[in-house]
Amino acid sequence: MAVLSAPTFLLGPARACDLCSVYTASEAEGGGKGFFSGVAEQFTHFNTLQSGGQTVANDGESIDGLNSQVFIGYNFNPHFGLQLNLPVIYRQYRRQFTSVDDGHVLSPATRNETGVGDSSLVGNFRAYKYSGDDFTFGWTVLGGIKFPTGGTGQLNPANPDFATGIGGHDLTFGSGSYDGLAGTGFSARWKRLFLIGEMQYSIRTAGAFDYRFANDWSWSGGPGGYLVLEDNYSVAFQAAVSGESKGQDTIAGVPTDDTALTIVYLGPQIDFTWSDKLSVNVGADLPVSIASAGNQLVPDYRIHAAVTWRF
Repeated sequence: MAVLSAPTFLLGPARACDLCSVYTASEAEGGGKGFFSGVAEQFTHFNTLQSGGQTVANDGESIDGLNSQVFIGYNFNPHFGLQLNLPVIYRQYRRQFTSVDDGHVLSPATRNETGVGDSSLVGNFRAYKYSGDDFTFGWTVLGGIKFPTGGTGQLNPANPDFATGIGGHDLTFGSGSYDGLAGTGFSARWKRLFLIGEMQYSIRTAGAFDYRFANDWSWSGGPGGYLVLEDNYSVAFQAAVSGESKGQDTIAGVPTDDTALTIVYLGPQIDFTWSDKLSVNVGADLPVSIASAGNQLVPDYRIHAAVTWRF
């Protein structure tokens, strides 16, 4: 009989979701030794401007970001595996530019950019697993490092200033820093019902142009149930609650005033597994609570999907 797979992570603060989200997938159902690979996609639409935590009029600025994370990993045994992630980021944004001639605010201009983000290497350890006919429980912990492989030109303080809610920290592909990752998660199933919870914490260091992104943490979880639960495949629905929180970034040790953010999302997720080879999930998230500092564009919604294949 198919059983609940170990938790998967698609996490990262929304303001820097392209920069810091790290998708960590345990292998498709079954565990064991061997390679696995796949791709995880997250699309986020930003079109709401907040000032001091309150929604204000937006004069046409927006960001549409698609973060495609290609990953490959190897499970040395049923308890421990390593995974390497390489994000490829596409971004379209409309931004109010300030004229370099007279300082006047110009009409929003649309630009498109594509680049490689910061790669990561993550170890996933299954600390405990119980599997019975009606009840299963698993607990995992993870740790890893993020490498400064993404471009950082947008963080250059010599770049021209901009009028409202989009800064270089929103558009950069990388941080220029080596950062630590730590997390944990659990999954529990009783007959056709299950509960999943997971958390990831990022430990930041100073990077390009002496810019340091604030430490951030992300979480996700919620109850669900199997719509189909057969020997070789399963289909499950989950009501997910997720969120992320970070403080103010710093430049040369001086805090910024427009980078702190805490968001809580609600949204559905569908999970499909086939044999011990394939795992697929698709979900959508809508923000129900946003607390921001300064002037920031905040997300209106995000859509995510992932496919994992175990060899």
